Amino acid sequence: MIKSKRWATKNINSLNPFDFAMMILSFFSVIIVLALTFGKLEPETYRILLYIDGGICFVFMSRFFWGLFKARNKAYYWRHHWIDFVASIPAIEALRIARVFQILRVIRLIRTSRSIFLPLLKQKKQATLASLLLAMVLILANASVLILIVESGVDGANIHTAEQAIWWALVTISTVGYGDFYPVSTLGHVIGGIVIISGVSFFGVISGYMASVFVSPDESSERNEAHQEAIKNELENALLRMEANQAKMEQNQIAMLNEIAKLKTDLSNK
Repeated sequence: MIKSKRWATKNINSLNPFDFAMMILSFFSVIIVLALTFGKLEPETYRILLYIDGGICFVFMSRFFWGLFKARNKAYYWRHHWIDFVASIPAIEALRIARVFQILRVIRLIRTSRSIFLPLLKQKKQATLASLLLAMVLILANASVLILIVESGVDGANIHTAEQAIWWALVTISTVGYGDFYPVSTLGHVIGGIVIISGVSFFGVISGYMASVFVSPDESSERNEAHQEAIKNELENALLRMEANQAKMEQNQIAMLNEIAKLKTDLSNK
């Protein structure tokens, strides 16, 4: 029980890439909640911010249940992460301010850590996945909001609703470009170009990551091979020591037999 509690404490009080990514998303979501609460927004802008915040809530909820599923001591995990669950409930704006506590928890972990980037660099796979998830959410959210604001009221514009803006951002970042919705203003073209470049870079990183997963040996297999090699070396060294000790014992036995034979010869001569 004590060992399980120590493991759970270490797991909760250790900084990992997904916690760092969730902290950045929490900052972003708090800004959205403040804008929804105090900002004087157009109806479609308000709706698209609600959609974005709902997507962020889904990410937070998935992260919470994944951590709960992997936790050895689920009761301990629940006691220390219940605030994350409360902050992930959509459509209740008052509860979303609870994400500030998640930000403060990660900041406390950063302050107690000797280095911020060293724990993140040691977990390369998690850092890559967390970066990709964070980049996808931020690019889609900012692109859809900006294109809706920029294109509203422009003559000949065809992006008027929150759904259209999100769909345009999704097909643009994936570089599919169906052409059903497109920006007509100069600033909209600039935003579209930035989103296309970001999408090419984004999927390039995904391709490189997937290639490294399938081509390079798995880290766990490398650790197992290193462990097996160390055990093999220890066994070989132990066998060599046993052979050396056996040879030494045989030499001692031969010396003792020679000494006994010599004593017998001396006694017979007397």
